[in-house]
Order: sequence, then C-alpha cells, then structure tokens
Amino acid sequence: MKTISDLYGNDLQWIQPRLTDPYFELRSGEQFLASLRFKNAFGSLAEGVIDENIWTFKRQGFLNTHVTIRAKGKEENIAVFRNNTWSEGGTLEFPDGLKFTANSNFWNEQFEFTGNTGKTLMKLSQVSGIKLHARLEILALPEELNAYPWIVLLGWYLTVMASREGEMVAALF
Repeated sequence: MKTISDLYGNDLQWIQPRLTDPYFELRSGEQFLASLRFKNAFGSLAEGVIDENIWTFKRQGFLNTHVTIRAKGKEENIAVFRNNTWSEGGTLEFPDGLKFTANSNFWNEQFEFTGNTGKTLMKLSQVSGIKLHARLEILALPEELNAYPWIVLLGWYLTVMASREGEMVAALF
C-alpha cells in the first residue's frame, strides 16, 4: 500500500463500490490506497484506514456541530473540526493551537483544506453521483501532510456527511 507521501501528484478518486454499502475507497487507477466505512447508513461514526493506521470520525452536536478525530481505540482527540455552516466550511483545530481552514462551495461539489501558511493542502472536486465519487488532488508537498495523513479521510468524511444532509433536505421537499 502507498503512503500519504506517495499520493502527491497522483490521479486519485474516491469511489463508492456498492450503492447500498456506506463504504468508500480511495484509488489511484486500480490501486487501493485508503478506505472510509460508516458504521451504518444513517449514523455519523466512521472508521478510516490509510497507511495501515485506523482513525475514527464522529459528528456531534445539532446546531453547532463538530467532528472529533481520534486514533482507533483512543479517547483523546487528535483534532476537532468545527463546522461553520454559514461560511460553507469550518476550521480544523489541533490541541497545540494549530488551525487549518476548510472551504466548500454552496452545492458541496468542491471541498478543500488550507494549511496555516495559506497554501491549499488537498482539494476534492467533481463530487457527484448516486454512488458518491470525487476527484482528490494532493496539492501540498508530502512532508506537509505526513504529520496528518488522516486529513485525506476527514475531507471525504465531511463531503459524504454534506451529501447526506443534502439528500435529507431534498427528501423534505
């Protein structure tokens, strides 16, 4: 399996292999790189695997939502993503005070993380489909992402959650 360092400059795609399974894979062509699996089709708890490490992502709160990121089996947060619904994005906050900014467009067809230097680290685009899929671009140099390989999973987690919310709103009308 490739590491996060190896993803820089590759053609990457998040795909959902089966419509009825809340499971997603990050691939470069036919090569499997990472996965994100939701514990059930309607819940917010997901487990992601990349570089042979496992992290959990869980959204909490109702109006003021945030997502916790943890190493599997650990109680302490590696980081917390705080959603800012009105600005189509949010902030990824680390215990040491470091912050990354997340931005998406109104239709949630594009999502990106910007590091503390102002440089875009990763970008998801062309988000669409009944079987959700998207293109992933790693824009930061590998050493900038090596400390946070799970950010690739978090970006997709947030994209999937936004898609689910959009589907629920559409079902109401």
